[in-house]
Amino acid sequence: MADAAQNTGRPTRQRGGAGSSWASGGTVFAGVLMLVQGVFGILSGIAAVAEDDVYTRVGDYVFELNLTTWGWIHLILGILIAVTGWGVLKGSDWARGVGVGIAALVVIAQFMWLPYHPLWSIVSIALAVFVIWALCTDHGRTSPV
Repeated sequence: MADAAQNTGRPTRQRGGAGSSWASGGTVFAGVLMLVQGVFGILSGIAAVAEDDVYTRVGDYVFELNLTTWGWIHLILGILIAVTGWGVLKGSDWARGVGVGIAALVVIAQFMWLPYHPLWSIVSIALAVFVIWALCTDHGRTSPV
């Protein structure tokens, strides 16, 4: 019976208990979050590049960049996040490692973006930390898509 499962060409999943299903579900959720975060990043990047008065800064902050520069940063990060999120959902081996790195960059970028969007930045940092956790804890997931 074990040979029949191996001959299908699909990888078999090791049963690891409740923790494994939490990690696997978390990885799928992380992929979806990355896609959504990527789309939001693309949209906010386009808005910042198109108009300089779309975002207003809340108070003074040490890290001040031109709003157009921030727009390009968010646009490029958004594209990278969305592509990597799609790779996570497809079960690509490269996507988990790249996803951890990009999520760490998102934490840094959102911290520096705090004066423009304080509430969204805090939420985005929390989601990126969850993505890092989910991608680091699941070992051996098969593709859900």
